Amino acid sequence: MPDWDAIRLTVHLASWVCAILLVVGTPIAYWVTFSRWRFAFIVESIVALPLVLPPTVLGLYVLIAIGADSPLGRAWTRLTGHGLAFTFEGLVLASALYSLPFMVQPIAAAFARVDPALIEASATLGASRWRTFRDILLPLAKDGVFTGVVLSFAHTVGEFGVVLMVGGNLPGETRTVSIAIYDHVQAFQYGAANRTALVLLIFSFLVLVATYAMQRRIWMPVGTR
Repeated sequence: MPDWDAIRLTVHLASWVCAILLVVGTPIAYWVTFSRWRFAFIVESIVALPLVLPPTVLGLYVLIAIGADSPLGRAWTRLTGHGLAFTFEGLVLASALYSLPFMVQPIAAAFARVDPALIEASATLGASRWRTFRDILLPLAKDGVFTGVVLSFAHTVGEFGVVLMVGGNLPGETRTVSIAIYDHVQAFQYGAANRTALVLLIFSFLVLVATYAMQRRIWMPVGTR
């Protein structure tokens, strides 16, 4: 049987990461798209950094940032009575940082495709920025939002380096699917590794099918695509 405990934990982790990134990433995508600040590209570069940074490097610095001797680690210990490193909460934080560009970039691209004339017309009619964002920009960018959610979820499910560095390998707490597969291979349990990997393979394929279907709008009449 596949390692269902690891699968359930991974789905739980990915759900939390997607929810957090949707709240945090959408305003960042809006700012990146519409900011007139000359050095906005610096923020874009910081957001995109996990795309090129080795996961172990990111994991190392996150581990240092949330360690027992760090301000964040001490504050978390005072608040909860336990440390943040090698916990599910720490794993959520690290995974959110690692998957941030997968949420921000599709939404920012969708915002950029919205006709500026519609935004200008809304402002001319007296609508506030929030109302324009809620009633015009966000509905027109829904495909990008969907893509960001799906890619962020899938990316979190497949994480390995960051998970291992920040979460370790604690069954029921930080042992995700990728770690479980690695453990099975290390123990020469290739059958168990294959069964768990097959679940991940099927899931990844379905994610890509859903993403490309959304982009191509396959359910709509041919003349309206």
